[in-house]
Amino acid sequence: MTTNDTDVGTWGPSVSWAAANARRLARQGLTAPTAGGPAAVAGAMVGAHAQVLSAAELSVALRLDGGETRESVRAALWTDGSLVKTFGPRGTVHLLSSADLPLWTGALSALPAGRNAMPDGVRMSEDQTDQVVAAIADALADDDLTVDELTEEIVARTGPWAGDRVMDAFQTKWPRWRQMTHTAAHRGALCFGPNRGRKVTYTNPHRMLPGFTPLPGREALAGLVDHYLYAYGPATPQHFAKWLAMPVNWAKELFGSLAAQGRTERVSFEGDAAWVKAGDTDFPVESAVRGAVRGVRLLPYFDAFTIASQPRRRLFAGAAYERALGGGQAGNFPVLLIDGAVAGVWHQRRSGKWIDVTVEPLGRLTAAQRTGLGEQVERTGEILQGTPRLTVGTVSVGAHA
Repeated sequence: MTTNDTDVGTWGPSVSWAAANARRLARQGLTAPTAGGPAAVAGAMVGAHAQVLSAAELSVALRLDGGETRESVRAALWTDGSLVKTFGPRGTVHLLSSADLPLWTGALSALPAGRNAMPDGVRMSEDQTDQVVAAIADALADDDLTVDELTEEIVARTGPWAGDRVMDAFQTKWPRWRQMTHTAAHRGALCFGPNRGRKVTYTNPHRMLPGFTPLPGREALAGLVDHYLYAYGPATPQHFAKWLAMPVNWAKELFGSLAAQGRTERVSFEGDAAWVKAGDTDFPVESAVRGAVRGVRLLPYFDAFTIASQPRRRLFAGAAYERALGGGQAGNFPVLLIDGAVAGVWHQRRSGKWIDVTVEPLGRLTAAQRTGLGEQVERTGEILQGTPRLTVGTVSVGAHA
């Protein structure tokens, strides 16, 4: 099947930014709570960024019914196992629905590998990578292990080369095998276990999900596109490639294949060709859009909505593009949403039971917006299990590194 992106008449329905944004907010649980608990929320978000775990806890919990706290997320992660902490898109740490792990691992392990940026003498061969992944899977089959413990077990199974401290990392040297930590996760051999004091542990996801098997790559990639388009469509191959940090041409080929199978449908999005899941063309009518998105929200570092929503110049309009994007990288600042658009930044600092929240709006707040902001701050305090104190003023801290 071939497509002609200049033939507007074949693009299907016309979708405005306002309508797309309103639907994304609703499907993200940002206009009404998401039912089904933390795992359902993480699934709807297509993963919650968890490099800063407290931010992930807040991202997930704020989409649940009032009364739910970070403890609800922790219970899903460490008690009932409905959430898993692992390396997700872009090789970064995410909370994913455990039920979706076969899809995620199948898709992520099927992504183009790209060039190994490690220098000669550090870089691992394909055979060494396979040995390390197999050793990790075996070592973690029966126990959670710290990095040092896992290093010993890998070296015992592969040889001293895997443990050579040759990787530059945080002003120290890491063992050679650690360059493939995310690869092991993507292949379904590794995920995070509960911390042991201040030490990170890893475990094998098969321990939580007996019988777990990654889906075949082609099937998994198609499923991942389905999830992404349902949450963030209409979207282009360029948007999807940016979200995964993958080559645009690869994404174009994938989207073309899915269009040929009838799995996607083209629409006109703000005058440009974009894609949705086949048949998923219901959007709010323009007369209802403003009411659907009205209100105030506080989103933490690296919230999935700010990371994945495109085009960014529409979500981060005007002064927000400079103030809230942190040098062009979405997620580096917690953001204030007003009526569905980024309208400021915020920061929170904890001291004992107190949580000091500073919010910097990019314009004057109305009385209703000030009331809504106060409610959001109270909800943030409830989720983080502290007593919040609000200051409206300049956020003086820089972007999160």
